[in-house]
Amino acid sequence: MNTKFRKPLPGTQLDYFDTRAAIDAIEPGAYDKLPYTSRVHAENLVRRADPEMLDAYLGQLIGRKRDLDFPWFPARVVCHDILGQTALVDLAGLRDAIADMGGDPAKVNPVVPTQLIVDHSLAVEHAGFDKDAFEKNRAVEDRRNEDRFHFINWTKKAFKNVDVIPPGNGIMHQINLEKMSPVVHARDGVAFPDTLVGTDSHTPHVDALGVIAVGVGGLEAESVMLGRASWMRLPEIFGVELTGKPQPGITATDIVLAITEFLRKEKVVGAYLEFYGEGASALTLGDRATISNMTPEFGATAAMFSIDDKTLDYLKLTGREDENVRLVEIYAKQAGLWSDSLKTAEYERVLRFDLSSVVRNMAGPSNPHKRLPTSALSERGIAAKWEEVPGEMPDGAVIIAAITSCTNTSNPRNVIAAGLLARNANAKGLSRKPWVKSSLAPGSKAVQLYLEEARLLSELENLGFGIVAFACTTCNGMSGALDPKIQQEIIDRDLYATAVLSGNRNFDGRIHPYAKQAFLASPPLVIAYAIAGTIRFDIEKDALGTDTDGKPVYLADIWPDDAEIDSIIEQSVKPEHFRSVYDPMFNFKFVEDEGLSPLYDWRPQSTYIRRPPYWEGALAGERSLTGMRPLAVLPDNITTDHLSPSNAILLDSAAGEYLHKMGLPEEDFNSYATHRGDHLTAQRATFANPKLINEMAVVDGQVKQGSLTRIEPEGQVVRMWEAIETYMQRKQPLIIIAGADYGQGSSRDWAAKGVRLAGVEAIAAEGFERIHRTNLIGMGVLPLEFQPGTTRKTLGLDGTETYDVVGARTPRATLTLVVHRKNGETVEVPVTCRLDTGEEVSIYEAGGVLQRFAQDFLASSKAA
Repeated sequence: MNTKFRKPLPGTQLDYFDTRAAIDAIEPGAYDKLPYTSRVHAENLVRRADPEMLDAYLGQLIGRKRDLDFPWFPARVVCHDILGQTALVDLAGLRDAIADMGGDPAKVNPVVPTQLIVDHSLAVEHAGFDKDAFEKNRAVEDRRNEDRFHFINWTKKAFKNVDVIPPGNGIMHQINLEKMSPVVHARDGVAFPDTLVGTDSHTPHVDALGVIAVGVGGLEAESVMLGRASWMRLPEIFGVELTGKPQPGITATDIVLAITEFLRKEKVVGAYLEFYGEGASALTLGDRATISNMTPEFGATAAMFSIDDKTLDYLKLTGREDENVRLVEIYAKQAGLWSDSLKTAEYERVLRFDLSSVVRNMAGPSNPHKRLPTSALSERGIAAKWEEVPGEMPDGAVIIAAITSCTNTSNPRNVIAAGLLARNANAKGLSRKPWVKSSLAPGSKAVQLYLEEARLLSELENLGFGIVAFACTTCNGMSGALDPKIQQEIIDRDLYATAVLSGNRNFDGRIHPYAKQAFLASPPLVIAYAIAGTIRFDIEKDALGTDTDGKPVYLADIWPDDAEIDSIIEQSVKPEHFRSVYDPMFNFKFVEDEGLSPLYDWRPQSTYIRRPPYWEGALAGERSLTGMRPLAVLPDNITTDHLSPSNAILLDSAAGEYLHKMGLPEEDFNSYATHRGDHLTAQRATFANPKLINEMAVVDGQVKQGSLTRIEPEGQVVRMWEAIETYMQRKQPLIIIAGADYGQGSSRDWAAKGVRLAGVEAIAAEGFERIHRTNLIGMGVLPLEFQPGTTRKTLGLDGTETYDVVGARTPRATLTLVVHRKNGETVEVPVTCRLDTGEEVSIYEAGGVLQRFAQDFLASSKAA
């Protein structure tokens, strides 16, 4: 720790690092011009960086320069159980590898405090109209995940610096917002800003508190856990000025869907956004969190709000200690992180958004940034009229209506609005259509307490929106099985069935295999669609039903009043709700079990947890960037759901066939996500999405949709896994060719692990989403970017070629992609090496994050 700028923090017994003094010593007055993000990064550098390099690093922030990498040392790592578990499986495998190489495996532990919340394992097998749904779903979760939970419980005792929140307690992001983030830490006598990385792309949820929180893949999180700095170059930092105020009846969901569309169009991919202005100041912390949560849907890295009175009010509301709240205020004002201190900040680019322009919105049917004003449903063809046939589901049937996800259930205004709409609908005699599988899955147990206090939980239950879980469910593809009769009708009639959810993702194939498309909507709007029962319905103009007097009831008749929402929040959402939930949850201490082996006793028949293979077989040998054949040639907007889906495993899939052979009953196949600790199952999920479009899968002159590719040189179109197995047997190095925005979506490390284990050595694309690119490097896969104007189409690539990569791999170097066509022609294509920093080059050359750490660990052990 650099002590040069360490000073007493006035009004406390703590010290702090005077970043203003460090910055202004280089350029007087420069600190006042820095954005919030730069101020927090500057503090991290002043406190943690090599003193000899400090001026050079700070010079990057002052001059808005990007010619030098600088280190970032996050204060925490937060994981959900899917990526967190796979990260810990990797560390357990790393311990085995270290032991095999003669090192001490017990010394392999997270260095940075790591919090793992088990929240991604529950499927909604029992819907919200089952009064015992929560208990039944939890029982199924425990039965299906016994192998996984056994391993997770071992990690609690085996690894130092790991805290585990067991299943049934909420979603990591909401718990992080409501409890885990102190906003300002007090450690070892020093106050400093909370910062973190999280193994989920929605980690920026707590950016709303003024906390830099970045979503990363499991591999990057492992690197940070093990004490390595996250190296970066100064990101683009844009100001987003919010003006005006929302119109009556407009929810935070409506606002964020409009902002998502706006920011995607403004091309903010990879940027840090800082929201400010009179509109931002007027938003509640819950509304700010709804915006920050959808950062990955903008394509950005962070969505920051500075600290102000609304921040302090929220900390008090959620039961934080008075001493913590006082420290946040004192530190923020002293360090220039208080909102009023940011009025002189200068941005490279300023965007402006008028909150008063927002109307009632949805997003769909396939992307979260495809805004759909509810007033325009008929114009867009969504609400096309349908002929009702008694006893049959309609076209566009809403088969799933879910109030789910941290995006919306962490916002009391959205939850209370849903409860009031349910109350009003019940009073009118309206009901949910029988084919709609409805559910409420809050991200925190505090939600149940304040809904009960407001006497609204029973109103939601009456419409079928009882609590099914405190977990990430439908938005993560864990929507569970449909009623068999409903599923069979969808199949027999080839119905266009849909889902409506208050989540953040609606990519094709994500929500449920039989929901052909999905729409995002606010919690009260989700209930309205459960009543309507179909998306072929003009929610603003058509009657939802009739009341007890036979009069038509419209959405406007049951939509809650803003003043009543605010009044009920004031009366019913209380600090004691949060304290009663979180005080016992976080009252734990690590007690080392001296009799516990530092090595995990792997279960040989497990389909959930298996010793990782990253030091064995082909992965241990020399990599080849010559003679590569394409595994796939892909269009724009390939998501990590295409690369490694997370939803239910079906029997006729490659993974389903494997699980069947392993003796697992079909009802317990669970989701792809839950099996990612076992590479033999997870490998079979690679490109397993039924909505995949691989331009190599040409049958009768047409590209066929599905998990398909073409084996070369034979030219035979087969299932993707069959091709992967064939190429693995041949030891054939592979490449993937893709369009723009490759790897957008969830921060899913298996989207990189799967292709690496298949033998993919490089990926050449028009552009990469940030998190996926780092995951690829963490697995030793080389990302290559076509230069502007060059695409797979301009080059006429069809998958019959072989490829070599030539050139020295240095940060962002121009390399040559040599294309050998089937007719014997050779084309040399300049591409950009997307190893962006020296640290990334180092990780790639070592073979990946784990290999890099093992080499450094053994070297330091020998030196000691």
